[in-house]
Amino acid sequence: GIIKTRWNDKHVDNLVSGIKTALSECKVQEDNIFETSVPGAFELPIAAQFLALSGTVDAIICTGVLIKGDTMHFEYISDAVSKGIMNIGLNTRTPVIFGVLTCLTEAQVVARSTPGDGNHGYDWGKTAVEMALLRAEALGGTTVQAKVLKGMGFAEEKGKKDKKDTEKIFF
Repeated sequence: GIIKTRWNDKHVDNLVSGIKTALSECKVQEDNIFETSVPGAFELPIAAQFLALSGTVDAIICTGVLIKGDTMHFEYISDAVSKGIMNIGLNTRTPVIFGVLTCLTEAQVVARSTPGDGNHGYDWGKTAVEMALLRAEALGGTTVQAKVLKGMGFAEEKGKKDKKDTEKIFF
């Protein structure tokens, strides 16, 4: 599940594009990607909680951009959002990825969100798949996507049928 902010939407859309590129490389089908938006970063944790509690996704990527201004607003929002996102993951046992750029300048945002090698969204997409697979393995392989991805290079078992002689492959 991708939850994105509408604030700083140009940069956020670039990050989401990077996320989707990574998910595609991990063989996540586009039909299996849920995407929604919220007004701003402060709303990300509650939206992530709703999505996690729905039980319909294997991982959630909260995506947004915060740029420091002249007031303390940046610090308050950054702190609240990061703690909120972490708490949702811990309380629901659903991996929730912190995909919020917290930058001092717009130039820093551009360097981290422009399509290509520097796009942090790409890394967040890969992290979401890895954490979904880790959760599935820890909880007995119960997630839908994890079952689909097992035969596609992620947590693929190779070698003998005895579990202790299998090799796990992650990216």
